[in-house]
Amino acid sequence: MDEGDITGLRSRLSQIQPVRAVGRVRSVDGTVVWVKGLAHTACIGDRMRLYRAGDTLDGELLRIREDLVAMLPDEGAEGVAQGDRVAVLGAPTLAPSDGWIGRVIDSYGKPLDEIPLSPGPHRRPFRTSPPPAAQRRGLGQRLETGLAAFDTLLPVVRGQRVGLFAGSGVGKSRLLAQLARGMSADVVVLALVGERGREVHDFVHTVLGREGMSRAVVVAATSDRSPLERRRCPLAAMTIAEHFRDQGRHVLFLADSITRFAEAHREVAVAAGEMPALRGFPASTAHQIMRLAERAGPGLPGSGDITAVFSVLVAGSDMDEPIADILRGVLDGHVVLSRDIAERGRFPAIDVLRSVSRSLPEAATEEENEVLLQTRQLLGAYARSETMIRAGLYREGEDPVLDQAIRAWPDLDGFVGEISPAGASAAFNRLRLILRRSGAKGLPAQRQKVQRQR
Repeated sequence: MDEGDITGLRSRLSQIQPVRAVGRVRSVDGTVVWVKGLAHTACIGDRMRLYRAGDTLDGELLRIREDLVAMLPDEGAEGVAQGDRVAVLGAPTLAPSDGWIGRVIDSYGKPLDEIPLSPGPHRRPFRTSPPPAAQRRGLGQRLETGLAAFDTLLPVVRGQRVGLFAGSGVGKSRLLAQLARGMSADVVVLALVGERGREVHDFVHTVLGREGMSRAVVVAATSDRSPLERRRCPLAAMTIAEHFRDQGRHVLFLADSITRFAEAHREVAVAAGEMPALRGFPASTAHQIMRLAERAGPGLPGSGDITAVFSVLVAGSDMDEPIADILRGVLDGHVVLSRDIAERGRFPAIDVLRSVSRSLPEAATEEENEVLLQTRQLLGAYARSETMIRAGLYREGEDPVLDQAIRAWPDLDGFVGEISPAGASAAFNRLRLILRRSGAKGLPAQRQKVQRQR
């Protein structure tokens, strides 16, 4: 038996409870089971186990009322009878270790590939406070991503938190997998919330592949799992990311998607008695999302960082729907994927003009920022006049800037979809070449500087 097996055995032994508080089922109200006899021993959030005829049913404590507690089961309440025994298991924890890298687990740290998984020596709660705001480091250096758009126009720096906003079927999961394979990081932690079981298998074995999984931990709660498990999935993934961050490593955290996390929280919150507020979402939804996002980011001096990408499903490309609006306000940038761009076959389908990286201008040099500004000017000029151009109503020579935009647009559009294995320097050189070919002579600020010198 090696050291890792011994450590895992010690961790399991420490969780054994020789004595447990036991109550009895009093009543069942819809999906909520009311239990008597535990009100003075159990706490909100504790895991509970109900012993029904023939098997057991786990759940979570949601409410405490006088001498009763409310348990929300992980599965339906079928087969539950009045008087069934219910035991308190205690607060759920995770014990991550290096042996979890390359594995697929559920929201409670159990392996999904039927191979034994040894826990680490230290157990962590699912909900922790982020590092103290006044002691955290600032954002770090620019990261190589393997994608030209992120290496130039939308840079990602170490410790940054970015939102990925997209409708269904526009390449969101594929882009996340590309970032998992190509972005600079020591460990990648992925939270797959509410995905179909087939998609989880394809994502792990086909999209990520052996190369991507060699440094990744995947936490999955498929769409058939209970709202408790789906809500806990990104919390578990963040707990694992914090474990590696505290070891001094740089962690890339990917969550797909925060929308399904919010929907799962809505189901749990309504069962706990909370009233809907924001388009059906309870008021606590905003706090849950912001608290999760704040746990990512730069760490304390001496520790590592968590660079995070949170995906959001936006129905009908509505960037003002509640979940998108909440998340956009607490992140360091957002990337919008367009269905129109995806339908014409360009991947990634990034709408550059609607996307923002708040790491700029610090993440680029002065000369690089000028190149980026000019690129956005040309893309903006073309977007404003695209309908007129396609209708044949524009004649060359009427607007010099628009003439440059028309010449540059095919190359710029292709550039956004380019893979950039050579890094940011090569991507910027490619962007400069496109601008020179379009006939661009520099930014207005540069022209004014030349005129003043003359």
